Amino acid sequence: MQAPQRDYRTLSEINVTPLVDVMLVLLIIFMVTAPMLHEGLDVNLPQVQGETVSGETSTIIITINSEGYIYVDGEITALSDLKGEIERTVIMWPDKKVLLKADQNISYGYVMEVMSVLRRAGVVDVGMVTEPPPEVE
Repeated sequence: MQAPQRDYRTLSEINVTPLVDVMLVLLIIFMVTAPMLHEGLDVNLPQVQGETVSGETSTIIITINSEGYIYVDGEITALSDLKGEIERTVIMWPDKKVLLKADQNISYGYVMEVMSVLRRAGVVDVGMVTEPPPEVE
């Protein structure tokens, strides 16, 4: 009896099935995690007609929520610590713009107190963030 001869040739075709499987898994992972990456604070902004500002990356966003907590770029900060934190940021990045998002239920005096702290920290220009009013048909 003679053993059958095998034909050993190199495989010149690429098997793309594992590549497609990995890419589909990565796509699913990114689709699930992408909405979680956009993290924001729940602030009921006042609705007024105003000028639209382009979304620049060189901004510092200060948020005051309905309970009066102050957040600097999403991290909670006490009013007493706000001046030092903003001073450090302005020294490191003097060209950054400051945007203030305050809940419409916060007292005007508290917002002005925060703006006074920003002024003492060296911020000259503060932008106020609002929502456009709903369009009436």
